[in-house]
Amino acid sequence: MSAIVPHPLEPMLPALPTTILPAITALTTSLGIPRTVLASDEEIQYAWRDLPRELRDVPVALRGELVARMCVAVSTGLFDGAMNYIWNAAILQLRTKVRNFGLPIVAQITQSDFEEKHLLELQDSRLLELCLKLNLVNEDGFFFLDQCRDVRNNFSAAHPTLGTVNDREFTTFLNRCVRYALADASSPKGVDIGAFISAVKGARFNANQCGVWVHRLGETHDAQRQMLAGMIHGIYCDPNTSEPSRLNAFDICNSLKAGFTSALRSDLINKHSEYAAKGDEPRHTASLQFFEKLGLLTLLNESEQHAVFYRAVERLWNVHNGMNNFYNEPPFAERLLELSRQGAVPETVQETFVQVVVCCNVGNRYGVSWAAATSYDQIIKSFSPREIATMIRIASSPATTLGQRLSSFPSCRQRFKQNLALIDPASVPSGVKADYEKFLK
Repeated sequence: MSAIVPHPLEPMLPALPTTILPAITALTTSLGIPRTVLASDEEIQYAWRDLPRELRDVPVALRGELVARMCVAVSTGLFDGAMNYIWNAAILQLRTKVRNFGLPIVAQITQSDFEEKHLLELQDSRLLELCLKLNLVNEDGFFFLDQCRDVRNNFSAAHPTLGTVNDREFTTFLNRCVRYALADASSPKGVDIGAFISAVKGARFNANQCGVWVHRLGETHDAQRQMLAGMIHGIYCDPNTSEPSRLNAFDICNSLKAGFTSALRSDLINKHSEYAAKGDEPRHTASLQFFEKLGLLTLLNESEQHAVFYRAVERLWNVHNGMNNFYNEPPFAERLLELSRQGAVPETVQETFVQVVVCCNVGNRYGVSWAAATSYDQIIKSFSPREIATMIRIASSPATTLGQRLSSFPSCRQRFKQNLALIDPASVPSGVKADYEKFLK
């Protein structure tokens, strides 16, 4: 069996001097008390052996006076004193995290006065609850640290004890204090909610101003970021919101969307669904636009995706059949291209989608909107095998608009052959392969 190699970050503690353990025995003998009232030599040696492994996760900056005192206490078997020292170090670090988060922001969240004196007067149990609320510790951390608090109150040198702890119980206590309070030296900073909302609702952001707020939201924790993202989604969807404010809200979310957690996405969907459930059509419509512009349509249910795609296809078709279509089509074609890149087109609108795109791309007897053709080409290149089969099937039917154009106008037939050339032959389903080859001739 190979020997365990020390971790490079483990502190190199000195070996216990041969004088310490005999001195403990000599002390108890001189006082006339049993040696068993203190930790045994074996317990001290095992606790000392495990110290480097536990302390390696404590940042060097936090290995201060209290950690040194804890080590001295362990070396003499005073586990009750060692627990008190490491617990105090953990509490000081949690206070630092709250302080760095921002006491004025804590006051906003708790809706009560909260200054330095309030932080210092806060009982350990209340401090843990506050850290959980601020997401400075997670639920696991709160549970285990609260257990440590109870152990410290009843078995450490801080109060008259109910009993003693052995080396394994102490090491477990140390591990939890390190893991959930001391190991992570980073301190997320809270965002001033009032200032943030005022900024979003104010004048149009310049690039620097937007970057500052995105940076601040990036530095805070997931829970506050989720809350603020929900608030600016609400601002965006409010029909009374000015257009500059709506654009500010979108810019913030668009810059943060790559880091959206599953919980944040779920929260946005829940808010969106609430608008639909309440029949709040203006907010629901704005929320659909919000998801569409962020490229998050796939988060919506299929019926809502259908509605978004269908409206986009319908508007393009109306413009294509209207006056000055060659000049008016490009923005509608570009929008449909953007939508198609967000995910698969819902099956319920797929046939209409394919027919409109291909019809627009082959044009009519007067020609084609060349400015929109680039968008159509890109959509067709991305057609799925099912959409390719639909395209060829529609083209083969004289009853469809596309089929009528192909049978009536040579220019449309030529353009359709060019459309087929955009498709990889390997993607053509076998069921339409014969018609595909026939059109290419």
